[in-house]
Parts: sequence; C-alpha cells; structure tokens
Amino acid sequence: MSSQARITAVLGPTNTGKTHYAIERMLGHRTGVIGLPLRLLAREVYDRIVAARGPSVVALVTGEERIVPPRTQYWVCTVEAMPEGLGADFVAIDEIQLCADPERGHVFTDRLLRARGQNETMFLGSDTMKGTMVTLVPGVEFLRRERMSTLSYSGSRKISRMQPRSAIVGFSVDNVYAIAELIRRQKGGAAVVMGALSPRTRNAQVELYQNGDVDYLVATDAIGMGLNLDIDHVAFSATTKFDGRRMRPLAPNELAQIAGRAGRGMSHGTFGVTGEAPPLHPEVAEAIMDHRFTPIKKLNWRNARLEFGTVAALIRSLEENPRDEMLVKAREADDLMALKSMERSAEVMARASSAPSVRLLWDVCRIPDFRGISHAEHASLIEGIFGYLHESGRVPDDWMARQVKRLDRTDGDIDTLSKRLAYIRTWTYVAQRNGWVDDENHWRGETRAVEDRLSDALHERLTQRFVDRRTSVLLRRLKQKEALLADVNDKGEVTVEGEFVGRLEGFRFIADKEATGQEAKTLKQASLQALAPQFHLRADRFYNAPDTEIDFTEQGGLMWGEHAVGKLVAGADALKPGVEVFVDDEAGAEVVQKVQRRLQHFIDRKIAALFEPLLNLSKDEELSGLARGFAFRMVENLGVITRGDVATEVKELDQDARGALRKHGIRFGQFTIFMPLLLKPAPTRLRLVLWSLANGLQEFPEAPPPGLVTVPAGQGLPQGYHTMAGYRAAGERAIRIDMLERLADMLRVEDSRGGFEAKADMLSITGMTLEQFADLMQGLGYKAEKGEREKVKPVEEAAPAEAPKEDAATEEAPAVEAEAPVEAQTEAPAEAAADAAPETEVFFTFTWGGNRQNNRGPRRERGQQQGGRRDQQGDKPRGKGKPKGKGGPRRDNSAKSFQARPPKKEKAIDPDNPFAAALMGLKEKG
Repeated sequence: MSSQARITAVLGPTNTGKTHYAIERMLGHRTGVIGLPLRLLAREVYDRIVAARGPSVVALVTGEERIVPPRTQYWVCTVEAMPEGLGADFVAIDEIQLCADPERGHVFTDRLLRARGQNETMFLGSDTMKGTMVTLVPGVEFLRRERMSTLSYSGSRKISRMQPRSAIVGFSVDNVYAIAELIRRQKGGAAVVMGALSPRTRNAQVELYQNGDVDYLVATDAIGMGLNLDIDHVAFSATTKFDGRRMRPLAPNELAQIAGRAGRGMSHGTFGVTGEAPPLHPEVAEAIMDHRFTPIKKLNWRNARLEFGTVAALIRSLEENPRDEMLVKAREADDLMALKSMERSAEVMARASSAPSVRLLWDVCRIPDFRGISHAEHASLIEGIFGYLHESGRVPDDWMARQVKRLDRTDGDIDTLSKRLAYIRTWTYVAQRNGWVDDENHWRGETRAVEDRLSDALHERLTQRFVDRRTSVLLRRLKQKEALLADVNDKGEVTVEGEFVGRLEGFRFIADKEATGQEAKTLKQASLQALAPQFHLRADRFYNAPDTEIDFTEQGGLMWGEHAVGKLVAGADALKPGVEVFVDDEAGAEVVQKVQRRLQHFIDRKIAALFEPLLNLSKDEELSGLARGFAFRMVENLGVITRGDVATEVKELDQDARGALRKHGIRFGQFTIFMPLLLKPAPTRLRLVLWSLANGLQEFPEAPPPGLVTVPAGQGLPQGYHTMAGYRAAGERAIRIDMLERLADMLRVEDSRGGFEAKADMLSITGMTLEQFADLMQGLGYKAEKGEREKVKPVEEAAPAEAPKEDAATEEAPAVEAEAPVEAQTEAPAEAAADAAPETEVFFTFTWGGNRQNNRGPRRERGQQQGGRRDQQGDKPRGKGKPKGKGGPRRDNSAKSFQARPPKKEKAIDPDNPFAAALMGLKEKG
C-alpha cells in the first residue's frame, strides 16, 4: 500500500447516498474491490457496475455465485468472500457498523483492520463507529453525509389501515408469511423479501412491488442493508429478534437501519409499529428521527493469523483472546463448531495429519450451514466432503450428480421449495471453490440452473399464495386510468377483463367472497363501471314485477326473489311502516326512488289485504262514543288485546256498542278480545313484524309454527309477544287464545270448589298430556293436586245405563257422567285381578286457586243488595260463567223473562266461578 493511500470513513444515516458515492469513487480507479453485507445487495451493485462498464471487466463473488471474467478490473463481493492479496487500487467495505454484530462481526472487524487499497480505502456505515475508528484506524478521515429526506415516527397502525407503498418487517420466516397472508386478504397482495431467498427470487418479488402490481412489501431485516426500494413507510411487527442464540431486543441503531429504508431520494418517509409490537419509547423514536445513537465501543474480533500445524493448534489460534481493550472475543461461530466436531472423529483426525490437510479441513468447515437442520447433520456432510477431497482431491462427479439431481424438482409448496433452495446452495458453494470438482464450469452451471428453476418456482408459489393476480391487474389498470372491459350476465355475475369479480344481488354489487379488504374495494371500484346501465334496467323490471315476486321476512327484510332489496322501518303508525332500500350509491337517485316506491306499494297492499277487518273497523264512521274509542284501541293493538288491559272500557260498553263491534268480527273472550280472522298465520306473521318495528326491537321474535295449539312459553321474550302471536302464556307453555276460550267454556260447568278432573275433550283441544295440562291449569290460576288410584278396567257387555229423562239435559248431566267410572269400578268382578297386582293411574284434581273465604261473604251480600236473581230453591246467583252446583236441587226449567239492567246494576259474581277473583279485581279497579 502506498504511503500516500487515503483512508476515508463515510458515515451517516440511511438514504445519504453512501454506497452510490463509493461506486463512483471505485470507478474512478483502474481496479477496485467492494465488500457488501448481503449477496442480494452484491448482485444489485454488480448489475449497476455492469450497466456502466460492461460484463467483461466486472466480477461477482459470493458464497454461492462466482462470475470472474479474464480481464476483471472491479470485484463486487460479499464481505466474507472478498479475495485477499489482489493489490487493487480501491477497497471499500459497506455497513462497517456490523463489526459489532455478534454473529458476523469478526469478519467485518478483520476487514476494518487489514483490508486496504493501494490508493484509497473507504469504509461506509453509521456514525456510531466514529470513536472506535479513530482509535483502531490511524490516519482515517471522516466524511459526514446528511440524509436527503426526513424520517418521522407515526406510531402504531393496524395492518388493515396500512398506507400503500409500505414495508412490514418481521424477524422470522413464519412471521413474514403470516403477515403476507393477512395483507393478501385485506389489501390484495404483498411481495416477500428475505435474505434466504436467492437473488433471482428476490428480484422477481421486488419487481412485483416496484412495478405497482402490489403496494405492500413484507420483509426481514435484510431490507435494512442497502436495498434501495420505493418505500414510503416502514412498520415493525416486532422489536425483538432471534440472533442465532437467543431472543433479544433490537437496539435503536438497528431499528434505525431498517426504518431508514422509508423515504428514498428526496421523498420523505415514516416508520412505526404494527401487529403485536408495542409502541416505541419516545426516546427511541426521537433518537431514530435525529440519528443519535450510543457509540459502538466494542468490536467483535477473531484471530486471522491461524496456525495449521495440527487441528488442536488451529483451534487454539481461533480461540485466541484479543489484546486491544476495544476488541472482544467473538462468540463461537458455526465454522469453529464444525471444526470441533471434526476433532472428535478418529477418521478425520487420521486424515488431518499435516498442515495442508488441516488447511483443507478448515476450508471445508467454512461451508455455511445453509440447511440449518442440526449441527450433527452438518458435521456429517462436512466429514463426507472432506473425505472425498482428502482422498482424491475432488468431489466425485457421480456423488455430486446424485445430490444435485435429488434437488432438481419444482413440485411442492413454499416450504418444500425453500428447503430445496437452501440445500442446493450447499452444492453451489462447493462448485464455486477452486479445485473441489473436476469440471468447475459444468457444475457451476448445473447448480446455478437448478437454483434458478427452484427460484422461479418459489417466486410463482409466493405470488400464488400472497398476491391476487386479478387484483394486481385491476389496481394497475385503475392507476393508469385505463378503460376496463366489464360484463354482467343474466344471472347477475360480473366479469372484468374476463375475470369473475362478483355478482349483482338485487341492487347491490357483492364482490367475490374470496376477495377481502383492499382487494374487495378494488373489485367493486372496477365492477361498478359496468353496472350503471344494469341498475336502470333492473329497476324498471322490479317496478313492474307482481307482488308475488316480493315478500317480507320475519326480521322485517324485503326480498325480491332470493335477494334482499330493502327493509321495513317504523313509521308514524304501526300499520303504516316506512321502507329503507338496499341500493348502491353508484346506482343513482332515480333508481333509489323507483325501488323505494315499489316496495312501499307492496307493503301497503300487503297490510290492506291481511288486515282488512281491522282497517274496515278504523274506517267505520257509524261507530261513536265508547265503541269508537274501543275500536281505536283494537286498531292500535293490531286486533288483539288482553282483556285485563281494557277491563274498564269493556265494562262500560253497552249491548248496542258490543253488537256494533261484533259486526266487525270482534270476539269478547274471557281472557282476550280479538278478531279471529287476524289469528291466521299470515296476519300473525305480519303483525309481529309491525309490532316489533313499532316497539323498536333490535331482533324481531318469530311467529310460532302454524297449526299448533300450544307452544313452549320460552324465556327472554319481549313483553306482549305472546298476545301479538295469538297465544297466552300459562306455565311452561302458551296456548292459542281461541282455544283458550273454548277451554274456558268447558271449565264453566265444572265444580271448581269441590274439585274436578280433566275431561278427554279438554286434553283433546289443547293437545296436551295430563302432566302438561296440569301445568297449564296452574298457569291459569288453578291448584292441581296429584294423586294415584287403582286403574279402572272397562266392564265387558255392561248393561246400558238408564236413559236420562228429557229434562235431565241440565247442569246435573255432566255430574252423572263423571261418576259413571266410579260406579263401574265398584261393580267390576274382583276375581279378574285376584292373581295380579292392581294397575294404578295418576290423576289430578283441579280447584280454583283464589281465596274464597275472604270474598264469599261480601260478594254474596253485594249480589243480594244488587238484586241478583235467585232460583226457586234459593240457589246461589246465576249468570254466565258461574260454576253450577253438583248434585243440588234441580232448577225450574219453565220459561222465564229477562230484562236489561243499567250497567252498574250487575249480577253478583259467583265466588265459585273459576275466574271470580280476577273479575272481582277488575271490577274493584274500575
């Protein structure tokens, strides 16, 4: 090296043009060597110099690639592969701050201390190296370069909200793939860049990003080492990484190295975090923005003056401690670990018995562990290669061919292809070593060809998995504002540029279900260009469609065939709901208005048809006074009212008013006042929807299945649901209100005080078992006492009972019928069951559950004071709904006259009536 040789350290943050400056300086010399941290970056710089000077004078030397023309002037290498002793005029080392890297730092430190150019030496890197370089590199000159654009911290941001032209950084292959998959779903696709990729795969992926096919890049920290991409934002998905031995947090200067990829040239950039990464501490973010970091005070070092006398001597020299306090002994690297494994092999030690054989063993141990399977397997591979080289001086062609052929397959998924690429790199490395194979050019070509095929296949798989080609084409066309060829067929399927993108459902475009996030937005944006005329055609066809093609759902939706075109919304009146349409904004206001008018016509006609009796009631001008007010209540409650809610109004209605209301089909039942025509399934279904709308329910309860007399009462149902559904809840089940009134008619003739059993007719109309009927009766206010008795067997050819007299068709007849089974039981022959245990049966006795003792006296007096009519035998007051006595004196059946009484002169309420307590309470309230 000339005494006048210049040593320069060009230090500064990223995006200062340091590498570009070094290339220009090297090309100003006749010969030069530049060492770069990654083979991807080496390939990029090689291509730039070839473009400037031609391929005949430029060499590329990495662990797996060696292109050395005969007239080489400029050498582009990875730092580990830099040739020594060339005597080049210019030498440059990029990213010199990697001297502090625990894994590779000793290599960079060696170049810092020993690599020199004849005329000029240049080190490129971070300001953090300045202090140590002043001490370790005498005569070094420093050149400070400022960043050409600003770098700002933007905090945390979800991936779904990530801006275009962003790079998301992960620190493991699994993490990178997971993020890329998420971006594909939400944003349409992402390119993948990792240091483990071959240059060919990496360049193909970068091209996807650079040409705009995708707007997102997912990468490892490999992008921090000088790769120049058009990135506006860098997001960290994690702030820790595995450095080969342990998980550790990234230092601020390491974060800055990666974040600095945002903003190229004069374009400003931002950085932040995403996913599960915590927000950066304000001091860390500020240090990155201001490019202020803790100076590097210790450099990793490993002795470069090796002793090859014996394997033990070589290991001792490699483990020698540094003598400078600024240097620290590097941790045990893979090559040293492999050498120690070889030392334990007797066969290897027998071969490595001389300095040349030890040197050969060391060269073999330096084969990188590209496969990363295990140290034992890597050691086994090294031992085999060393054995061949020591024995014959070459790796046998047939053995080499088998290894390469085994990997020359492009089938399989991403992981499989990635493993084959890692494996072929081993044989590419072997082929690049001088003298290790017979025909170096052949094997370099073979291994490179296999790597290229695997690289292309891996690029294809990555693109298939993480990039939607359909979306990338549409994005590019939209950006370039090119006209898109789109079509909509008669099934509503939309195609753009011949690709299926979705379908038109009603008046809304539904993008392909496989498309999500940005992809779906892109598809919709492109597709709507073809839908404008289709919207108008569909609106015309819909407006003229018959009502039979339109229907409503139990949740208030409005359907045209299979597609939802709107929904009902609450109006000023329960019978006058409004309509909200489902129409894309791009269809235009004219289409919206036409669809809305047609749906409003449909629902108005549907209400008019199904609620005709109720609407006629509301329009009857002959109703006046109390009748008109009661009609309003019926309309307000959609034709069904619980009697207890209108007890006072009902009591005040005279016979004329009731007659006028009955003409409209209103039935005054014991429990419910209703219009039987409105209990049919179709009106009930619509009534529940209208009621749910009027009450502002978020989820509408559905109508019970048609035809069922009772249904489960259910839990958590909104108040008033059963009435609107045409049912009354009693116990665990609810009974249809018209059937309940029929049951009430049957119960009036029973002795509710003395107790009675359920008749077959009662069970028949309810469709219940005896146990269910008992629960129902308890829900209606009765007490049910359960008992067991000997089962009565029918008597064969029993003599017919004496026919009742003509006047026996009175209240006594049911009592006689009820006692018949008991008589039959007493007359049954005892010997029929002499040899067998008697069968038993369960029965229930029902009594009214009200408190009779407290009410009987006053009610009797009230009935007498009000002039309640009594029969000739002095029996209790009679009237509709009063239970009849059992076995008492017969009533006089002669003709009697009746006359209307004033409303307040009512007949006394019989305390034995099963509904007496309820009616008395209503009366007292009135």
